[in-house]
Amino acid sequence: MRTGYDVIVIGAGVTGLSTAWWLAREGISVLVLDKGVVGAEASSRNGGGASHYQSPLFAEEQRLWPQMDELLGYPTEFRPERVIMAVTEKQLGHYLYIGEMCNAMGWRVDPLDAQQVRAMVPIAGDNCLGGIHLRFGGHANPQRTVQAYAWALQDHGGRIVQHCPVTAIEAPGGRARAVVTPQGRFECDALVVAAGPQIAGLLAPLGIDVPLAAARAEMIVTEPLPLMQLGGVDGNGLYGRQTLRGNLAFGGGPHEWIDTRAEGPGARPSTPLLRGLARRVAELFPRAAHCRVIRSWAGIVENTPDGRPILDRLDNVVIATMSGVGFGLSPATGHALRDLVVEETCTFTDLSKLALARFDAVAPDWREIKGWIAESSAG
Repeated sequence: MRTGYDVIVIGAGVTGLSTAWWLAREGISVLVLDKGVVGAEASSRNGGGASHYQSPLFAEEQRLWPQMDELLGYPTEFRPERVIMAVTEKQLGHYLYIGEMCNAMGWRVDPLDAQQVRAMVPIAGDNCLGGIHLRFGGHANPQRTVQAYAWALQDHGGRIVQHCPVTAIEAPGGRARAVVTPQGRFECDALVVAAGPQIAGLLAPLGIDVPLAAARAEMIVTEPLPLMQLGGVDGNGLYGRQTLRGNLAFGGGPHEWIDTRAEGPGARPSTPLLRGLARRVAELFPRAAHCRVIRSWAGIVENTPDGRPILDRLDNVVIATMSGVGFGLSPATGHALRDLVVEETCTFTDLSKLALARFDAVAPDWREIKGWIAESSAG
């Protein structure tokens, strides 16, 4: 294996893989290193949604997703549009507000009464009060998409090394020169750190403080049902989709906060959270309440104090932490991080609101203040 690259990316989740793909397709030599396997955490274990209207990356997300199968050369199973349905008056008011906001931004959203929702979502019940139809966005298959990024990256000459944790970053004078791993030392001209909850520990020796809290994102999958008009349907505090096979795959808080260093067993599903998750899916889809849960899983996600991503460049080190919204934004995030590496600034949107400096005054005990403490360390 060669020991020098133009860019090294730490982390083989969708953010790191998309960034590496954007770089490699321009002939830039890139190496992706991961402590485990490609997409093993939340990147392949999420609801697959692609409708992040509150992000500065939103317009680019919407531009790119319909093209991704062609651009990557592999299927992502992207399907356009979404329905968000309400089972309480509070939810309905909130969803209608979202629709009004998106329409004001120029992104079409149609309000739906209960009868219209039930016509589009046959497994909705009499408790459905209405909802909204997003004429933008959509969803994709997280597992397929992770594979597509990895294969497309390798097609362009990029290299991925799994089970290869970075143990140290050599950065004399604050400028990254190399990373140290059990498989050797690799030099680079630029470094992208997209390693999820491990970002804070990797960058702390460089004097870079990245405030992050790790949590387990739970998902359940049911047995297959007849395909609905739109596979992207959620609400009731849930996110998810119907797969092309007909399964319902859904997740959605509350998070179970864990120690940032947790690995392996820390990512396994937990019965107490899954019971509440299954109950809310049954509330949302009463006519599917009889379905058996055939599979469950959990992925570890990192969260910033304000719940928004960090995309920033400090010297030749680019930081990327997505705070739970990495999958859907990944095509646009990869583009933005490619720009930060090559151009030193994003060429298509303003990323200033996502800069690390916004946390300069964050309290050292911010996790305790917010109550984001793992049970094992709560006393």
